[in-house]
Amino acid sequence: MALQFCSFASGSSGNSYLVKDDHTAVLVDAGISGKRILQGLEETDTPREMVSALLITHEHIDHVKSIPVLTKRIPDLRVYANRATWENIQRPVPEQAQRVFRTGEDFQVGQMTIRSFPVPHDAAEPVGFSIYSQGRQISICTDVGCITDEIYEEILDADLLLLEANHEREMLLMGRYPYPLKQRILGDEGHLSNVSAGETLGRIVSARDKKRQVLLGHLSHENNDPHVAMLAVRNTLQEQEIYIGGDLQVQVARRDERSPLYVVE
Repeated sequence: MALQFCSFASGSSGNSYLVKDDHTAVLVDAGISGKRILQGLEETDTPREMVSALLITHEHIDHVKSIPVLTKRIPDLRVYANRATWENIQRPVPEQAQRVFRTGEDFQVGQMTIRSFPVPHDAAEPVGFSIYSQGRQISICTDVGCITDEIYEEILDADLLLLEANHEREMLLMGRYPYPLKQRILGDEGHLSNVSAGETLGRIVSARDKKRQVLLGHLSHENNDPHVAMLAVRNTLQEQEIYIGGDLQVQVARRDERSPLYVVE
């Protein structure tokens, strides 16, 4: 079985993802109900005992909500976060389930290699993750205010990339959010806009000619829409004479429903 990916939910109201290979499954974030995550495991034919690890990107509640439920319901689950994130997670987690990694250092879960990389966001020590298995790479890069050179190098070769497209700038500016919150979202430690996501995709596609699947994730409920996000990214790519289709497939990971199970071959 090839490396596989499924988004259980991706958005400002909660996030959780599944990555699995022949032997092991890992979850990335647990920001939706435990019931939905366990249902997602059933719907993707993933036995609970196959799930070895829960990787945490940062401590915000839309990423950690259901850690206590999952550590009770999944046998031998281990929860991985860096030290600063553990110090700020306000959820009870059994000590024996806690694992600490250093940002930037690889570690193994089963036959998967996990690499965390720093991202600019207003949290203690936020990270993205790349997961490697069988010569393939899945990268998860959300809750990121801007794309640093380090992020760019990390996601450049991803076979499947989950990339934040949080907001449409004009919708945010004209919306009901208070001014300080708008400035936070627009800042370099906030969230990536649709256009910024499109510019990032254009840059990596131009630099590396390869087959890749891209999912636009962490869309805001208030300041974005799946159709708006796709249109903005498509238009931004077309300005660079890059067209979706063929070796570049782009879809939206929705906040309120499970994605298909993507196979990375």
